[in-house]
Amino acid sequence: MKRALLLVATAILVLAAVLLVRTFSVTSMQIAAPPAPPLVLHRAAALARFSRAIQFRTVSFGENSPTTEHDAFVAWLATAYPRVHASLQREVVNGHSLLFTWRGSDPSLAPLLLLGHYDVVPVEGKWQQPPFSGAVNGGFVWGRGTLDDKVTVISILEATESLLAENFRPRRTLLFAFGHDEELGGLQGAANTAKLLQSRGVKLDAVIDEGGLIIRRTLGLTQPLAVIGIAEKGSANVELRVNGHGGHSSMPPARTPVGLVAEAVDRVQSHPMPSHITGATKEMLRWLAPHLPFAQRMVMANLWLFKPALDARAKTSNALNAMLRTTTAPTIISGGVKDNVIASEARAVINFRILPGDTTESVAAHVRDSLNEHDVNVQLVNGTDPSPISDARTRQFRTLQRTIAQVYRDTLVAPNLMVGGTDSRHFAPLTPNIYRFLPVLLDEKDLDRFHGLNERIAVDDYFQAIRFYRALIMNGAR
Repeated sequence: MKRALLLVATAILVLAAVLLVRTFSVTSMQIAAPPAPPLVLHRAAALARFSRAIQFRTVSFGENSPTTEHDAFVAWLATAYPRVHASLQREVVNGHSLLFTWRGSDPSLAPLLLLGHYDVVPVEGKWQQPPFSGAVNGGFVWGRGTLDDKVTVISILEATESLLAENFRPRRTLLFAFGHDEELGGLQGAANTAKLLQSRGVKLDAVIDEGGLIIRRTLGLTQPLAVIGIAEKGSANVELRVNGHGGHSSMPPARTPVGLVAEAVDRVQSHPMPSHITGATKEMLRWLAPHLPFAQRMVMANLWLFKPALDARAKTSNALNAMLRTTTAPTIISGGVKDNVIASEARAVINFRILPGDTTESVAAHVRDSLNEHDVNVQLVNGTDPSPISDARTRQFRTLQRTIAQVYRDTLVAPNLMVGGTDSRHFAPLTPNIYRFLPVLLDEKDLDRFHGLNERIAVDDYFQAIRFYRALIMNGAR
C-alpha cells in the first residue's frame, strides 16, 4: 500500500513538474517596432470622402446585384482620388470590380496584393442613424460599409493618394483589387481578377485581405488583441429530403415526412463532428499562451492534457466551438401547405462551416453515417473546401505583424482561423502567403454590427486605418 501511494505521489509530482516546465517555457512571439509616423492629412476632406462613399447603395442582392449605384461609386472614385487614377493603371474586371497596379522600381520582385470590396449586405431593422447616410455623429461614422468593407477600400485609396502627393514610389509593385460581389462569394469579381492575374503568369508575394480585427478586453488579456487570419473555414450545404404519401391529417402514418425530416435534423445536430486543435487554431493558442493569466497559460501550454477541458468550455462558447470543429447549423426546413394535410415531401438544409482537415465530402459522409438507420435522402448541394493554411513565420506575416505593432501600440498579435469566407480564397493558386486582417479596434459587443444593425466606426479608428495602410504600403513595398 505504501509503495502504491509512493508511486502515485511520484507520478503526481512528475506530472506537476512537466506542466510547470511547459507552462513557463512558452515564449512570446511578439516583436518590437518603432511607431509609425503621424498621419498628415486634411482630415475634414478625408472624412467627407468616407462619408460620401457610404452613401452609395452598393448592395449585393443576388445574381443581378450590380446597379447604377455600383457604376456611380466607381465613377466617383475617379474624381475623389485623382492622383491614384493618374499614376496607377486601373482596369475594370467583369464590368464592376477594380484592379489597380502601382508599378514598382524593381520588376524582379513579386507584387503584393491588397484586397477589399465595396459591395455591402442589405439593411434590416431600425437604425440609430440612416444606414446609407454616412452620418458623422457622436464621434462615429455610421452606415453600411463602415466596417464591412468600404473602410478598407477608402483607407487604401486615401493612403495611396497621400503617398503619391509625397512622391513615394514603391520598390515592389503593389496591386489593389476591389471586388463588387464579395458578399455573394466573389464569383464574378475576385474570382475573375484572380484568373486574369493567373493568365498573365503573375505570382504574388502575398495577399492581404479583410478578416481578423483588433479586440479590446478579450480572453482575459490586459492588452488589445489583433488576430490575423492564416486560414478560413470552408462551407457546405447539405439537403435532407423525405418523400412519402400525402393524405388527411386525421389518419396519419406513424411518422410523416415532416416528422422524419425534423427527427433527422435533430439527429445530425446532436452528433457534431469531432473537435480538433490543429493548424490555425493551434497556432493562435500557442501565440496567446505567454500572455494569459497563469491558469489559462497552463491549459494552453498543455493541450495534450487539457483538451477535454477546452471541449467542455466550447459547449458554452459558440466562438470557441467554431474554432475547434466543423459546425452544424440547420438553416432551412420546409414541408406542407395546409394544417390538415399531410405533406408528401419535406426537406431541410444544414449549413456546415468546415474546419481545415475536413472536406465537403467528409461532411456529407458524416451526415449519412449519422442517419444510417433513417429513410432520408442526403445530398451535398454545394460547398467549398477550407483554404490552405498560410505560415505565420514568414517574412510576409512578419511585415504585417510589424505594421500592426507600429500603428497599434501595446497590441498583441496572433494568427487565427477565420470562421467566415473572404475574397482571398480565390487567389490561393497565386501565393501560399494569404493573410486576413481588418485594421479596426472594437469591443466584443460591437462584433454584432457586422451585417447587423447600426454598423459604425469611430472617426479616430478610421484615421488609424489610413495610417495603417500607409505604413503597410511602405513596409510591404520594400
